[in-house]
Amino acid sequence: MQLDVKKNTKRNIVFGVINKTVLMILPFIVKTVIKTTLGVEYLGLNSLFSSILQVLSVTELGFSTAVIYNMYKPIATGDNHTVCALLHFYRKVYRIIGIAILGIGLCLIPFLDYLVKGSYPDDANLKALYLIYLSNSVISYFMFSYLSSILVAYQREDINSITNLVVQTSLQLCQVVVLCLTKNYYLFLILMPAFTIINNLWIAYIVKKMYPQYRCVGSLDDVIKRDLKKLVEGTFVQKACAVTRNSLDSICISAFLGLSMTGIYNNYYSIFHGVTLFLMIVGTSLMGGVGNHVATKTMEENYEELETVDFLYMTLSGWCTVFLLCLSQPFMTMWMGKDMLMPIAVVVEMCLYFYVSHLGDMKMLYTSANGLWWHHRWRSIIETLMNLALNIGLGMLFGVYGIVAATIISLLSCNFVWGTGITFNLYFNEKRINKYFKYQGLYFAVNTFVCIITFLISSAFSSSTLFLTLVLRFGLCVVIPATMYYLIYRNYRLTGKAIEYLKPNKNIGDS
Repeated sequence: MQLDVKKNTKRNIVFGVINKTVLMILPFIVKTVIKTTLGVEYLGLNSLFSSILQVLSVTELGFSTAVIYNMYKPIATGDNHTVCALLHFYRKVYRIIGIAILGIGLCLIPFLDYLVKGSYPDDANLKALYLIYLSNSVISYFMFSYLSSILVAYQREDINSITNLVVQTSLQLCQVVVLCLTKNYYLFLILMPAFTIINNLWIAYIVKKMYPQYRCVGSLDDVIKRDLKKLVEGTFVQKACAVTRNSLDSICISAFLGLSMTGIYNNYYSIFHGVTLFLMIVGTSLMGGVGNHVATKTMEENYEELETVDFLYMTLSGWCTVFLLCLSQPFMTMWMGKDMLMPIAVVVEMCLYFYVSHLGDMKMLYTSANGLWWHHRWRSIIETLMNLALNIGLGMLFGVYGIVAATIISLLSCNFVWGTGITFNLYFNEKRINKYFKYQGLYFAVNTFVCIITFLISSAFSSSTLFLTLVLRFGLCVVIPATMYYLIYRNYRLTGKAIEYLKPNKNIGDS
């Protein structure tokens, strides 16, 4: 079965943008209410517990990606038996994972006090709050979350987006009301597992209605299980590395600098992560289509597609970096106040961190679609260990500057350079790697130039109110980069391909 990649991608992007827009705004409202009603240390607790649970969640990472990868071919060929067997296996493993996360999470309780430097709110029971976070994390593994893999494999992420939008909006509005009326952090948290249950039940209903041919029955043959096990092991370390990256940063900041600094850092990270979520819409929307193309098209056609989507994606990433560099400080001043600002040097570091973290995103879609995670396992392990070691060493020496720098160094050296070498060696052909690095270097130079010029010009414009300053600088961040990108890229050979790629019913490689 050939998926309509262009139609699905555009639909996923539209609903993904709506979803992320709303869900990027609401956390700012929630954080504002937490700071106003409870204080900045509760923001730090929120960030710390979220980071710990993200580290624990790596138990699952790799398995869902591996199962989805193994669904591409049977869905394309109409092999319903294999898809059902994969779902059955997926459900069993998810329950084991849920038990494992619960067990490991409970074992961490005696060590919670060591992860907080200095004091924390007197009325906060760390263990009770942590248990609520832990229960919210564990519930999903026992309640149909495995069924969302069908939606991803069919490139129907728009359904996930709509469901997530409704449930998360309802959750966060209820949390705001509870905080305003009661100022009770425990009631605020208890709403989380309740809405997680609602979300999972809703997804299960939709999947069973849309794809009734798929049920959790059957068993996988030994060959598929062996391949799946190998793929899971490789995917696990890769995904664990990505997810624990900021979590390790937050935990180290809490341990070295205290809850208040953790809260301030994560306020900034919320902004950067919100923009990252928008970029993730592109990758998520393309995931099913790339998997389908790897199964049905040649390597040469897929490399041409990689060049085109990389051009679009890195230009978009550069543009997002411009907004972050120029708007973070005035926005943070208006949102949280001058006492919650980071130095501009840290903002510049975080902008570099943001851009570097997205350098290989499009390339990694083809890594995933080809099941190459096993070959990335040592690269991912080394990156995580390097990040942790540098976080501790540079964090003790330079504080938050060192912790952000540590992540940039490990990302650039291991994730981008080493990871690119592995993927090109195994799929795209080593001879193409120099061309890939060359055009990535070109995009980096162009985006750096655009960032500097836009920042210098926008910094010269200010108004009597912060809101008007933000609006003015936002307009400059739209107009200046758009003009510069047009002037720089108007004769670039990939510009025409990119425009053609965006046209309806036109796929790269068809012409």
